Amino acid sequence: MDTKTIAKAAAGLKGEVQIPGDKSISHRSVMFSALGSTPVHITNFLHAQDCLSTAACMKALGASVEFKSDTELVVTGNGLRGLKEPQTIIDAGNSGTTLRLMMGILAPQPFLTTFTGDASLHKRPMGRVIAPLSQMGAKIYGRQDNQKLPITIVPQAQKLKGMTYNSPVASAQVKSAILLAGMYAEGDTTVVEPFTSRDHTERMLEAFGVHTEKNGTAVTIHPVKEFNAPQEIEVPGDISSAAYWLVAGCIIPGSDLLLRNVGVNVTRTGILDVLKDMGADITLVNERTSGGEAAADIRVRYSKLHGTKFGAEIMPRLIDEIPIIAVAALFAEGDTVITGAGELRVKETDRLQAITDQFNKLAPGAVDGTEDGLVIHGGKPIQHAQAFSYDDHRIAMSLAILGAAGDGVTIENPECVNISYPAFYQTLDSLR
Repeated sequence: MDTKTIAKAAAGLKGEVQIPGDKSISHRSVMFSALGSTPVHITNFLHAQDCLSTAACMKALGASVEFKSDTELVVTGNGLRGLKEPQTIIDAGNSGTTLRLMMGILAPQPFLTTFTGDASLHKRPMGRVIAPLSQMGAKIYGRQDNQKLPITIVPQAQKLKGMTYNSPVASAQVKSAILLAGMYAEGDTTVVEPFTSRDHTERMLEAFGVHTEKNGTAVTIHPVKEFNAPQEIEVPGDISSAAYWLVAGCIIPGSDLLLRNVGVNVTRTGILDVLKDMGADITLVNERTSGGEAAADIRVRYSKLHGTKFGAEIMPRLIDEIPIIAVAALFAEGDTVITGAGELRVKETDRLQAITDQFNKLAPGAVDGTEDGLVIHGGKPIQHAQAFSYDDHRIAMSLAILGAAGDGVTIENPECVNISYPAFYQTLDSLR
């Protein structure tokens, strides 16, 4: 069994961190470029397993994907209707984003596609995408009543029909899959969400000359004739990766960090709002726009935090950051109450259960799990412990920061950070 021991960071973390490319935007940059017909030069691409799964998928569908370096590539497609039938089964790896968005793109295509993935992805629910696409006329078949991998998309004689879909969940993946299918459909396609989810798809579609209309929590797309690909896409740094350093800077005494080139799209910055509400010392500098996406450098310094309360309304803006926010809450004065996070039970693992079980090893009795959230009692003593990552990158990185801020931790199966942040442990070591 592979383990990694993280020691306490006694004197604080100091320095600058170049944040790796945003995972969501890296996925979309390759997918959308492969639907154009001219070369697109992509820089600051996230060279991690999930995004490489997307690059491999687009290559299997006939696009040219040429890596110049780990973080730089050129993608050339054959036009919006130029995807080719893959020669074999497509492997989405561990990536739910790859699978769900690709189902939207491939549901209207005139050829058969079959998807597989790793053991974790085989357990994740895909019915939330398959059901609306089927309502548009797609023919998609999967295990367990069209819910689970492997999944096959069968071509149909008629074009998909546009529709208005009232989504029961605020999910960028669900919304994106339907909008991408809607590009090929007859008539307009509208997705209405209970709350607005991340809008990376809409912003990048705009960069490819495709206009979407927003009305409250509803987004509408019209049938699309062609993509006008930009020559270049610079991917901003991923705020979900910056989140670990944001929290580390807040809770480890003596810390002063500058995080370079962080995407600060307002649909993603819930963690900044929550940490500031808890009393964090966070400043945005050098604010700018890149490829339709807001970016900035973020300075974070140690500060005394206090507990807070948040729920469903902000959840789409910080769902991936709940594990690391829970770490911040352990070092805050008073209780932090998190509700409306039931979505975390169907991620790479049941993250609510993972946080409860593993964080309590380091801070006994500090975390109470609820059906859709957590109650975290801040200020309890932190001890060294051996904890399990569940092969979940966000749990592993959160445990590492908890150990660095507490009394150390030994993490089982630590290498799962390669899913989104291969340089994470080296970066932590360099900031001590």
